Amino acid sequence: MSLSFGISPALVTPFVNGKVDVHRLAAHAKDCLARGCRTATLFGTTGEGPSIGANERERVANAIVNLGTPAEKLVEGVIACSPEEAAASTSRALRRGAHAVLLAPPFYFRPAPDDAVFGWYAAVFDAVGSGLRDIILYHIPGMTGVPLSHTVISRLKDRYPGAIRGVKDSAGDAEATFALIKAFPELDILVGDETYLGRACAAGAAGSICGIANIVPEAITALAENGRDDSRIVDLVQEIGRHPVVPMVKALVAHVRKDPVWVLARPPLPSLDEQSTVRAVSLLEPFGEVIKAVA
Repeated sequence: MSLSFGISPALVTPFVNGKVDVHRLAAHAKDCLARGCRTATLFGTTGEGPSIGANERERVANAIVNLGTPAEKLVEGVIACSPEEAAASTSRALRRGAHAVLLAPPFYFRPAPDDAVFGWYAAVFDAVGSGLRDIILYHIPGMTGVPLSHTVISRLKDRYPGAIRGVKDSAGDAEATFALIKAFPELDILVGDETYLGRACAAGAAGSICGIANIVPEAITALAENGRDDSRIVDLVQEIGRHPVVPMVKALVAHVRKDPVWVLARPPLPSLDEQSTVRAVSLLEPFGEVIKAVA
């Protein structure tokens, strides 16, 4: 199966003394790309994007590029409430040459009616101006509290022709995902829930930006390309979901890379202790040599 977008790990972010360790992050991005990922995503939910300020995001993204990952191989997440900050971060990413920008809706004032959500995105896009391109709308209502309706997506697509690349659907509702694929065949629908990613790709999804691709990118790429779900991935995702999700993904990356620095999360997220990860680590065993081969 040929996927128009492919797999992009929502890169976890390593912190040393409270600061982003760009060398570890750059090495991780390169490793994921070498193992079959089409792009790598910075500053998404799994990357603790809302906890990384705009100036720090700019410094880190420039450093990753300077350390050898081409900007066109990076998707940059923008999760901000003010149109000014969202537009500035989006503009900088696009000028840098980013493959795409993953843009979440504002998340503080809610509920937000469709007209207001559309108005916020319009303010951002108008401020970005003529350089606007390759926007992936980020539908993750469990975190933002602001869903992206089909109406909002349609209005944005019509108002800014060619600028909306796709939608990342992280609501975890398979029926809604399939409805999104059917409603917008011209857009890249990216599936955040790895438990039904294979079926979704078989139905027309373009790929995924997801957390598990940090750990077993080969397995995620295979299930997406084959259009079949993987019971090993389902078991792993379900176990991760029993804990704070981002800290657990970071703990598993630390285990696979044999580097405890990856465990550390930036407050307000907790960092998990080893006891909390025992069952999740055991669920990596079926992936065998892939896990053992990671440097």
